[in-house]
Amino acid sequence: MAFSSHFPLFCSWIIIIFTIIGVIIVFDPLGGKKTVCFTDGVTRNLESSQSGQLLYNVKSTATRVWEKRIRLLCCCIVQDDDHRVAFTSIAELFRAYFSDTDLVPSDIAAGLTLLHQEQDKMESCPKEPEEVLCHSPSSPVTDDLDIELENAAHYMHFAAAAYGWPYYIYTNPFTALCKLNADCCGNRPTDSDITGSDRHNFHFGSILKITGLQYRDFIHISFHNKIYEIPFFVALDHKKEAIVVAVRGTLSFEDILTDLSADCEDLTLEDVLENGFVHKGITQAANYIYRKLINDGILNQAFTIAPEYKLVIVGHSLGGGTASILAIMLRNSFPTLKCYAFSPPGGLLSKSLADYTKHFIVSVIVGKDLVARLSMPNMEDLKRRIVRIVANCNRPKYQILLHGCWYEVFGGDPDNFPTELDGRNQDDLTQPLLAEESLMVHRSPSYNALEDESHLNSPPQYPHLYLPGKIIHIVEESSAKRLCSSDIKYTASWSKETVFSSILISPKMITDHMPDVVLKALNSLAQEHGACISCQTRDFNTNVVDP
Repeated sequence: MAFSSHFPLFCSWIIIIFTIIGVIIVFDPLGGKKTVCFTDGVTRNLESSQSGQLLYNVKSTATRVWEKRIRLLCCCIVQDDDHRVAFTSIAELFRAYFSDTDLVPSDIAAGLTLLHQEQDKMESCPKEPEEVLCHSPSSPVTDDLDIELENAAHYMHFAAAAYGWPYYIYTNPFTALCKLNADCCGNRPTDSDITGSDRHNFHFGSILKITGLQYRDFIHISFHNKIYEIPFFVALDHKKEAIVVAVRGTLSFEDILTDLSADCEDLTLEDVLENGFVHKGITQAANYIYRKLINDGILNQAFTIAPEYKLVIVGHSLGGGTASILAIMLRNSFPTLKCYAFSPPGGLLSKSLADYTKHFIVSVIVGKDLVARLSMPNMEDLKRRIVRIVANCNRPKYQILLHGCWYEVFGGDPDNFPTELDGRNQDDLTQPLLAEESLMVHRSPSYNALEDESHLNSPPQYPHLYLPGKIIHIVEESSAKRLCSSDIKYTASWSKETVFSSILISPKMITDHMPDVVLKALNSLAQEHGACISCQTRDFNTNVVDP
């Protein structure tokens, strides 16, 4: 009874706290002056030193605002010099991205809903013959794909195991704790084998369960986690005769800061002509693991134990991007190394480096994975598409959001909202979305793209970065589009990096990135391939026996 009487009060405090946090994060102290200053600066080219100083002050203020927001969100972690440098770098990135638009969260939600429905309408249209990529069953390309899928399915267990107990409990919610409590107490590696904290031995026990390896197969395990320093382990894979370096993906605030440190920097390597731009934060994480592997003699120890084994580097998400850059760094010392990057970030390597890695890196992407399409040019394109589509829709926002919620949950046919640029004048937009009125008044660069197509062809503000290596794209064969779909079948094909040059809006854009979904898809394809080989062998034997 007492709990019932206090429950409304508890809910009220929760709502108040989240409202205050939301206001602190979203509130823009610069107000409308930001857009006016930026757009005026663009038109006048800042001819006077006074206007140049004004624009500099506005930019500095905006950067400080974003830096305070990031510090607030990361208040629960210990902050040092590396964190402060990362905060400033990320704040500059967010300031530049949001400087030319006044979109509010509800406008973004409406724009994403409209883009999803428009995208589904385009997907329902039949593709042109040249757009469909297919291979004959007996082609060498298909044989190569089957081999890589089998290897990827095997090594994905190592990439998933790098997440430790959170992944194991997530995939085995009812039995994981009991198994870990029963099995992990006696399997503690020596202090020289492990770095970082692993209370109750849950991380190491989970790695053992997921990989199926024995304690003696592990050379080094690191659970140490700071910004630009991510956990990894080195193990002997006797089944494939490989020394596997598995790098963990994003699992902490420090990892998120590493992800968001998306500035470009040069990657300089001796005897490699294909130097180019790389993701700054992920490159620093790869440098950290490289120093541990080489300077601490971890790889020398592994190859002393198994000198005939090959080197394989794997990782998922942030771990996949780190593994890719680490493979580039180690390529000269280990020419036969192989890297499997599962769902790596899209904005990772410049074109020259991406082409160079096609000889030794295989990227695996499932469906409409958001992270594999994340890059600053793609984010700019998404912002431009949102502004374009909301500016040309004359329906009230509440109708768009209500129908969008129904469509996302229950499916149905995409609504026929007028969203295309069809030559209408601004006066014909009887009910433009609220934030778009602001965009129309201020004439931000994003809105100017609606009237001046040459803006779309202007030099990019950010360099284009691409996925590493050869790309295997796995898609659902099932026609069902909802999350509750069962009996899902998958198809896989080699794909080009240009396929991932645009962010696709879908309820599965997040779930397609999850490691358990990637592992499920790869296991399904590997089992299907194994069943086909068995059928072909049985048919061959039957034909040999029959006269």
